[in-house]
Amino acid sequence: MFNPSREQVRQFFTEAWRKRTSGGVLTPLETMAADLAELHPEYQADLENPERAQEDFSVEQGRTNPFLHLSMHLAINEQLSIDQPPGIKQAFEELLATHDAHDAAHIIMEALGEVVWEAQRLGQPLDSDKYIDLIRRHATRR
Repeated sequence: MFNPSREQVRQFFTEAWRKRTSGGVLTPLETMAADLAELHPEYQADLENPERAQEDFSVEQGRTNPFLHLSMHLAINEQLSIDQPPGIKQAFEELLATHDAHDAAHIIMEALGEVVWEAQRLGQPLDSDKYIDLIRRHATRR
C-alpha cells in the first residue's frame, strides 16, 4: 500500500502545479491534482512557494491546510470512481440534485473529516455506514 510522507505529498502537489503552470507533461494523477488546484486559487500561492509547503497550517492559524484539502479531494475522487465505501457514488449523485460537483465534494469532505476524527478519537475503524449516512442527510436538507 502506498503511504507517502508529508513531504512526499507536498512535493507531489507542488510539482504537479509547477508542471501545469510551466506547460510540462503531467501524469494522469498529476493532472487530477493540478485540476483540483485550479479549482482552489486560494491555494496556488502555497503550491508555488517551497517555504509555504513546509508550514504546519495549524488550526490556531485559522488557515486550511491546502495539501490536506487537496489530498482529501483526491481520496474522494478515488472513492467515487470505485464506489468504495459502497453507496458513496449514489450519495454523491443525490447531492448533485442540489449542489454542483465541487460543493458536493466539500460536503463529502466534511463527512469524511468527521468520521476519521471520530475513528481516531475512539481508536476504532472508520464507520463507513455513518460516513454514507452523513452525506445522505445533507443531501436531503433543502
